[in-house]
Amino acid sequence: MTSRKLGLALALALATGTALAQPSPTKKALIDKIAALQQQGLAEGLTASIIQGPLSQLTQAGRAALQHLPAEKREATAKAMDVELKKFIDENVPYLKDKIFKAVPNTASALLDERFSEDELKQILAWAESPVSQKFGLASIELQKAVAQKVMAEVGPTLDGRFKTLNTNVGKHLGLPAPGASAPKAAAPAPAPKK
Repeated sequence: MTSRKLGLALALALATGTALAQPSPTKKALIDKIAALQQQGLAEGLTASIIQGPLSQLTQAGRAALQHLPAEKREATAKAMDVELKKFIDENVPYLKDKIFKAVPNTASALLDERFSEDELKQILAWAESPVSQKFGLASIELQKAVAQKVMAEVGPTLDGRFKTLNTNVGKHLGLPAPGASAPKAAAPAPAPKK
């Protein structure tokens, strides 16, 4: 086979493979609808998940650090921390939601096209758009809240104590005084040697 024929055969194979890799217009429309239905929920959920973890840790560390400040500085410092946290949330939550919102269509398209047939996508869309699905989605949110409240009522005091112990232990490693303990007094300077 000449190189020209080989090149033509390769180009034809690539073109055919590329054409086969693209979903049909009907399948693409189904994928686009499902992605659109998922966009808002994914943007909300992922944003909360990405932002809340680090903020929770920072807030907890900030509360612990407040206990080491003189009493007269605690309230003003707490307010300043709240302002910083609010500013961070106001700036970064919309930014992150926008990035996630924009990433969903292409990411979802590739995943849904690869994993589901056109018939399966029709079933998913029928379920997602059904009143029962929407009712179930709302019930799931309420269920999560109810379970979280019940579990936290039971384990909250235990976890709080464990977090305090952890905080104290980490503070010891850092050389910080135990929460509630007064700061060690500075040692009196040694008398100057007599000449």
